[in-house]
Amino acid sequence: MSESVNFTKEQAASIYKSLLKASVQCSERCLYQSAKWLAELASSLPDQADFGSPNDTESDSSMRDEDLSISENIPIFSTTDDPEESRLEAQEAGKYLLAKSYFDCREFDRCSAVFLPLNPTSNVLSSISPASKTQTPTKAAKGKGKATVDSPESKPRSRSNSLPRLSQKSLFLALYAKYMAGEKRKGEDSEMILGPVDNGATVNKELVAIGASLEGWFDERISQGKYDQNQGWLEYLYGVILKKGNSEVEAKEYLIKAVHLNPWIWSAWVELQDLLGNVEALRSLLPKLPQNIMTLLFNIDANQTLYQTSPTIHASLTDLERIFPRSPFLKTHRALLHYHNKEHEEADAIFSSLINADPHRLDSLDNYSNILYVMGNRPKLAFLAQLATTTDKFRPETCCIVGNYYSLKSEHEKAVMYFRRALTLDRHFLAAWTLMGHEYVEMKNTHAAIESYRRAVDINRKDYRAWYGLGQTYEVLEMHHYALFYFQRAASLRPYDKQMWQALGACYEKIEKPVDAVKAYKRALVSNMAYVEPTSSFGSGASDYRDVVLDPELLYPIAQLYEKLGEVEEAARYMEMVLAQEEGPDLENEDEESQGIGVTDTTAKARVWLAKWAFGKGELGRAMELADELCQDGYDVEEAKALMRDLRARMEVGGGK
Repeated sequence: MSESVNFTKEQAASIYKSLLKASVQCSERCLYQSAKWLAELASSLPDQADFGSPNDTESDSSMRDEDLSISENIPIFSTTDDPEESRLEAQEAGKYLLAKSYFDCREFDRCSAVFLPLNPTSNVLSSISPASKTQTPTKAAKGKGKATVDSPESKPRSRSNSLPRLSQKSLFLALYAKYMAGEKRKGEDSEMILGPVDNGATVNKELVAIGASLEGWFDERISQGKYDQNQGWLEYLYGVILKKGNSEVEAKEYLIKAVHLNPWIWSAWVELQDLLGNVEALRSLLPKLPQNIMTLLFNIDANQTLYQTSPTIHASLTDLERIFPRSPFLKTHRALLHYHNKEHEEADAIFSSLINADPHRLDSLDNYSNILYVMGNRPKLAFLAQLATTTDKFRPETCCIVGNYYSLKSEHEKAVMYFRRALTLDRHFLAAWTLMGHEYVEMKNTHAAIESYRRAVDINRKDYRAWYGLGQTYEVLEMHHYALFYFQRAASLRPYDKQMWQALGACYEKIEKPVDAVKAYKRALVSNMAYVEPTSSFGSGASDYRDVVLDPELLYPIAQLYEKLGEVEEAARYMEMVLAQEEGPDLENEDEESQGIGVTDTTAKARVWLAKWAFGKGELGRAMELADELCQDGYDVEEAKALMRDLRARMEVGGGK
């Protein structure tokens, strides 16, 4: 164990018990994805003997006794230290089992009706409308006002509690079932994917009633002085309701309260991460969170979704992998960090090891299919598609994998069919919207592409691929000012991605903004040198880049723009840099292999430009040398020969004089 992680056997046992207990609690409340995540994390801890000291000589029997004591502390049903809650849970045990069985059979209304009247909030529906519930918080969330959300203890409320007296566990299950019933009806009411009347505006009609009920329940807890005895589950549910209603500021407040009351509710951390728009928002949030291992896991997850790939993130991930060395969650995040940094071989190796360890695990394999698609590894992508289809053909991940396979075969209609199938299974599956947009671009269906990308950014504003796709689509339509806006959004999300800035520079060129285009292209050059200081100047001279490998496809347009701006000397310096990339930077060790790119069309164009420039300046020897190199390289031979004839004529005239 590394010195940076001082982790004892007792701490391992404590985390193990906490994770298993939290998994049972999530399963009891039908939060199955969180229960699975917590159980996987618990199973990824090493054997407890590994956490003992080297001199630990406990006998096998004592270790077995300790394992038994741990298992005895993890009952099938979770318990609570609150005597009142324990009494209520004991009274409701039979009803609870009945309600949970209904939920597991997806009979959500029946589940809710076990504990609640058929319409438990009818007395408040007339006093609050969806518009009044969502409009004001939405403005605050978008920064149009300075409204702040007070804590439940200080925020004035006037709503009465219309809910029956139930334990928090049963109340959560009943209200969550009501929420899921609304989501089910929302899916049933939704039109065909991208159909003529599919505008994505179908809403969950249960949100207002559930939100009003929870407000009344919170009011009563505060008036009774029992708010500190809350377990966090209902705060999480209310945060979800507020988030669905676009009250993002208030939703964030309640989700923070939920993780303070119960840090093991992984679902709350996931919802909280969805509310983060950028790295600055994450940095401002971290001090408000409890300081424990769940915050460390949340920090890794949030940074990965924000496409952060700095060495600090890798170091934090390494520390967590020392605690959970077998965690597929952490290994997947390591692979995704490599993927975001365009280190595809490393990401491929990690995903391959994950498949070998658990071939039936489909989580995040749609991302793996993206990696194989970019690498052009068709045989491996075919194997992955077959494996996923054999495991579960009705998972959105499987449909996206198969869609990527057909896209790589240029069968775009079939690819769209599978992406639509993924969205039929889960309309909020982000990857399917984005990938379907890519396919529609290939099919020249710009209207459908734009709508697909818009749905993607509606689901996740942090998806730079959807913003970039919108920019590309509007470029095809020659609506460059629209494209500029979307490229700017993509570049703000991926400030170290050369492709984003290169697209932005090309867009500035087309709208006749050469100065801004130069800045964007230079930023693309800087992003090749990953994670430079943010104070790097866009306007620095060409000599600042002389010792690194640069992309001539960026240097050449910069030189052309300087020529357009009348700065011919600066243009010449960048053209010289284009030529320098043929050989690469000077190597201190002569045994090292050259990193030069050799002669290309772009370097040949730069050589032609420099030859003409030298000819115009009267540097005939330099011009002749460059023209001769063009003839030898076999690029622009006719133009080079014409230039050489002009040079010889000029030299003869000069000699005659």
